[in-house]
Amino acid sequence: MSLIKHCLFITLTFYCIISYGQQEGVIDNEMLSLRLLERINQAKSDSDRGKYHNALENLDEALSIALKIEDQSNLGKIYTKISKIQFLVGEKDKADVSIKKAMQIQRDIDDYGNLAIAYNIKGVMHSTQNEYEDALEYFNSAKGLFEQENLEEYTSDVLLNEAKIYIQQNRLEEAKFNLEKTIILAKKYNQLNRLSAALIYSAKVYLALGNTKIALSQVEEGLEIAQDNNIIQDKNEAYLTLSDIHEKNEDYKNSHLYIKKHIHLSDSILNVTRENLDIEASGESINNYKEAQNAQLKAQIDEVSAESAFIRITTILSIALITILSLLTLSLYKNNNIRLNTNTMLHKKNDELILAKEKAELASKTKANFLSTVTHELRTPLYAVTGLTNMLLDEDPKPHQLSHLKSLKFSGDYLLTFINDILQINKIEANKVEVDPEHFNLRNKLENVISALSNSANNQDTKIHFEYENGIPETFIGDQLKISQILINLLGNAIKFTKDGDIWVRTYKIDKKDNIYYLRFEIEDNGIGITKEKQNHMFESFSQGSVQINRKYGGTGLGLSIVKGLIQILKGKIYLKSELGKGTTFFFEIPLEYDKNVDKTEVVEVIKANKMESLDLSNVKILIVEDNKINQMITKKILNKMNLNCDVVDNGEDAVEIVKTTNYDIVLMDIHMPGISGLEATKMIRAFDKKITIFALTAVTLEDKMHEFGDAGFDDIISKPFKQDDFEDKLHAALTGEKIVSSFFS
Repeated sequence: MSLIKHCLFITLTFYCIISYGQQEGVIDNEMLSLRLLERINQAKSDSDRGKYHNALENLDEALSIALKIEDQSNLGKIYTKISKIQFLVGEKDKADVSIKKAMQIQRDIDDYGNLAIAYNIKGVMHSTQNEYEDALEYFNSAKGLFEQENLEEYTSDVLLNEAKIYIQQNRLEEAKFNLEKTIILAKKYNQLNRLSAALIYSAKVYLALGNTKIALSQVEEGLEIAQDNNIIQDKNEAYLTLSDIHEKNEDYKNSHLYIKKHIHLSDSILNVTRENLDIEASGESINNYKEAQNAQLKAQIDEVSAESAFIRITTILSIALITILSLLTLSLYKNNNIRLNTNTMLHKKNDELILAKEKAELASKTKANFLSTVTHELRTPLYAVTGLTNMLLDEDPKPHQLSHLKSLKFSGDYLLTFINDILQINKIEANKVEVDPEHFNLRNKLENVISALSNSANNQDTKIHFEYENGIPETFIGDQLKISQILINLLGNAIKFTKDGDIWVRTYKIDKKDNIYYLRFEIEDNGIGITKEKQNHMFESFSQGSVQINRKYGGTGLGLSIVKGLIQILKGKIYLKSELGKGTTFFFEIPLEYDKNVDKTEVVEVIKANKMESLDLSNVKILIVEDNKINQMITKKILNKMNLNCDVVDNGEDAVEIVKTTNYDIVLMDIHMPGISGLEATKMIRAFDKKITIFALTAVTLEDKMHEFGDAGFDDIISKPFKQDDFEDKLHAALTGEKIVSSFFS
């Protein structure tokens, strides 16, 4: 009976201890978190001093704590740090395992900033093994994530790593571009170690390009920073580069001097590294630690042996109880291991999917950047073509020149339409198109579209018939611009393929739920029709009925693809019915909201007037900042024709200086210029003038980058080539003090 009482006493005591432990759990976790940060900081200190084995010991302890308190965020960071050090000490396989663990954790918890850091390190691993293409893929992914997370300061390291690869591949212009960006970012964020390295590697590039003067200037600047901040590796690289530069200049004395410095410092670095990688010394310290632990354990056993019989029985029962719990824990641990192994297998199976997803995202981003670059390069000369053509047409050309100028204008307009179509397709595919609902009169909208295209129909000897079902309201809430674009495309197609015929435009209700009307629009023609084989592909990009049709009727083959995308954005559907030689009917259905509180008479079309004529422009001063001479002339002539006075400078530095001394009302700032860019020039102007209106007059089209214009301090963007009405509206708003509502920055 006495033994049972003792057992009950021990059990109650054990559960009291557990209860007390639960109350103390929060405090314990806080203490462990502090210990975790302490170990990580100590590991960084050890790593910075080259004590890599000490750093690994501290990181291993930090890893155990992170696992214990289930701190996933720090767990991913620790694996990244462990991987980096393992790679430095030559344990490449272990480093690869660690970095993969880090990336998996960071993907699971959406820690994209630290995932980008891991990608950068993984890229360096591939780079050192001459696996350059794999390395560049990881660097690209890292840059994309840093950009996504607004972590611009971290991209300098990635750009520097990319530049080193480009130098190895003799892609010197790309390396030069990356290093220039690295230098700008390193200065901006006071990253002295990256600044010194970027300057030294930039010197290597200029040396390879044959410009020893700039190479010498940059390496000396990089060396000075490295010496002031004791950046040993950069000092060593600078000595080697200086030796190469002096050798190129046939200054063999200085070349020999710097190569001796390089060899001496390399030997010192090697000796320090050997000392820090002394594995036997590390093994000895571990053995000493184990012996101390064994001595402590033996002392505890001796102390237990000296206790009384009751304590011994209590201890035995406690051990028995703990053993049972330990067995249960072991069972749970094994089950957990099985689950983890299963998850690991699933993760392995998903690795390919994840990699494929990342590659697809990278491909999409690359495509967007490619389109932005190509369209920018096309828009810039197109601005000159359309601008000069319009100017010549306005200057009373000779009769025999008129037809040529009109042909040139048509070609320019066609090319601009083609570029805009490509961009719109890209925006639709990237889900960058947003719905902009407003009150509008649907019947008036349809009649206006028909009226706008009636001349084209008359030229084809074709009649357009309009039917609007009785009982359908006329005023709705919807995105009238997208609806107009859909109708113009479909009706324009019908006119293009119908000669001496008829076209019917019909609108009627197919359903109604509450205040939502489901409307069907039909555009029917009795033109040439479409074959059954071609109908299945009509909504694909660059699709036409046939090569012969494309040559005869023209067009980009993008219109119907855009139409389908816009209709899907409006939550609608589109159908096609056609028979070769008998005509074609396009049906599309979209939901539109009816607001019974808005009378149809309240929604009226706004007729635009020439607002600029009402202003006194005699004292208005405008500055054009543009490096292209032809574009300077065109923009100046357009402004002079509007009776506006303007000055012209061809670079950002001059723009900043002239704005300091002259009072301008508006600055039209180009973006891509030699020296500092339009973005940087605008930031500088905003440092001393917050009120002046600055428009970005640019051919840049990638909307993902538009936030950069807002951040730099631009009031709005005027895209080249611009529409005269839009240009005048924005100038009028700026000159009258109206609020400029930018569609780019919203």
